[in-house]
Amino acid sequence: MPTDIVPSDTTNANRSAWPAIAAVFAVCLLLTFGAAAIGAQFQPGPWYAQLNRPPLTPPNWIFGPVWTALYFMMGVAAAIVWAKSGWQDARLPLGLYCGQLALNCLWSALFFGMQRPGLALVDIVILWLAILATIAAFSRHSRLAAGMLVPYLAWVSFATYLNAGFWWLNR
Repeated sequence: MPTDIVPSDTTNANRSAWPAIAAVFAVCLLLTFGAAAIGAQFQPGPWYAQLNRPPLTPPNWIFGPVWTALYFMMGVAAAIVWAKSGWQDARLPLGLYCGQLALNCLWSALFFGMQRPGLALVDIVILWLAILATIAAFSRHSRLAAGMLVPYLAWVSFATYLNAGFWWLNR
């Protein structure tokens, strides 16, 4: 197992930490996919189908697999930071992580639920900044964990372009 994830001491005394580490991974994945489930309550509907689309808008089916992979990597990244540094030492990066999860959920509610692409655009810009801050905070604990959030930042960058395009084309 990479040393960036768990302490390098693998003596018998340290092996007792493995159940706790597994619990940390489970909690982080449940939290992350719980946030995904909240956001998924707000689905594109007839309103979205009638919108003018910006260039490069992917087909709707692509979003599920991409988000599933991203959420998995996000949850694992958070777990790595927590497992490596402990809750006390990782409160700030994990707090930032939870904050960006909340902003992620809020975006779905604003864009699809309230049908307010302009408000969603403000949210996604703040989300992008929160992800960047989370990456910076994670990097102080684990370069691997920080790197695992880079595809998420890239996808949210693309989503920001799409959100801005939907807002602009449908004002």
